[in-house]
Amino acid sequence: MTFFAKMKQSFGSTFSFFSDSVAELKKVRWPSRKELTSYTLVVLVTIIAVTIYFWVLDIGISALVELIV
Repeated sequence: MTFFAKMKQSFGSTFSFFSDSVAELKKVRWPSRKELTSYTLVVLVTIIAVTIYFWVLDIGISALVELIV
């Protein structure tokens, strides 16, 4: 078996993986700028809401622990 045949055998699956990945990425429907902005806004609002929820919960639990101790 020649050197190049061994290389093709070794890296054939790697090249196949990357070519299949590129083919799949061409099938993706990418969001428009407006959609991307609205999705980003939804994520940021959700993160802020969850952060405030856990902050209030932490304050409450800390107050309870202070009362017990």
